[in-house]
Amino acid sequence: MKTITLKIDGMHCASCPIMIEGTVEDTLQGITSAQASYIKQECVVEYDEDQVSPIEIVKAIEKIGYKAEE
Repeated sequence: MKTITLKIDGMHCASCPIMIEGTVEDTLQGITSAQASYIKQECVVEYDEDQVSPIEIVKAIEKIGYKAEE
């Protein structure tokens, strides 16, 4: 398992982290957990590098309207 912390741009309310976490956990294989923080404007993702890549995680977040980067 690996952990990545992504900076997220575009979160504007307390429900944004819930949307990001749900998208990452529900649409990608190999995700152990996703914890997004509105206060920190980031998302910490634990994942299996054999099943998913950081680029795929970023793309999933950006697909729902947020900007994500390592």
